[in-house]
Amino acid sequence: MRPIAKDFFFWIKALVIAIAGVLLLQFFAFSSCYIPSSGMENSLYRGDQIIINKWAYGLRLPFMSAFGYKRINERPVQKNDIVVFNNPQATSTTLPADKRKVFISRCMGLPGDTLMISNQYSIICPRAEVNPDHKQLYVYPKEKESSIEKNIKKLGIEDNRLLGYNKNGYVRSFSRYEIYLLNQEIQDLKIKSILPDTCKQTRSLIVPGKGRSIRVTPWNIYFLKNAINEHEGKKAFIIKDSLLYVNGEKVSSFVFTKDYYWMVSNNSININDSRIFGFVPKDYIIGKASFVWFSKDSQAGLFGGYRWKRFFQSVK
Repeated sequence: MRPIAKDFFFWIKALVIAIAGVLLLQFFAFSSCYIPSSGMENSLYRGDQIIINKWAYGLRLPFMSAFGYKRINERPVQKNDIVVFNNPQATSTTLPADKRKVFISRCMGLPGDTLMISNQYSIICPRAEVNPDHKQLYVYPKEKESSIEKNIKKLGIEDNRLLGYNKNGYVRSFSRYEIYLLNQEIQDLKIKSILPDTCKQTRSLIVPGKGRSIRVTPWNIYFLKNAINEHEGKKAFIIKDSLLYVNGEKVSSFVFTKDYYWMVSNNSININDSRIFGFVPKDYIIGKASFVWFSKDSQAGLFGGYRWKRFFQSVK
């Protein structure tokens, strides 16, 4: 064989091996995920590229439609983990879990946990709220926007952008210490925290676990119905907004065959979490958000908006 032809086939072989190695890593170890929205703001930002550790909870084997759900070296999800999972909500077409859209949220409820929730299904009084460095959402009058933006730059407040607006004004996320600093700079700031009403209609919500019987209540009935229909292989429907029927029989409780989790977005303005799609079953979990390998403001130009300090930072 001529040297040129020999070199050509050598590089072709090397390329094929490299592509096969990347695909094996993609399927069985790690994969990359782009963050397209601000739902996990303050932990993950729009434009972040993250690495997903598929072994964090045990490797979920691919091709679920052909071989079913299997997980190697299974380990439990921990509360406060930022978890990557497939969309558990019912879709117009029947798709296996591993072919559905990928979501990312923070796990705030483990199988069997009892969560205290508001009437908007927000968890009441997480401990982080009392931390002066913990960021939460604030609203302020529109006419204060120019002063806010000017002083954000002056005070060196990082990773902060306008998140949206509601009927009361503009919305941004700040820590309590940052609010203190802004109040020193801006007279009559009129900024208020957006918090769930913790004084009214507080209820308990139990996250289903394998073999656990969950009692039907007016505030969990739709979550239970959706989980039973989509993930438990039974037909459930509701009559008069308060009566749950499973396979044609009225039930006051239901014993689940899977472990489920309650996932929560950081940003209550752009939520896409368990308050919308309900409980997430274990077989829909892909892995854990490990670290940010690339970060760029998606609204900036080609040569700007790079968040260099976020490169190769662990996700918390």
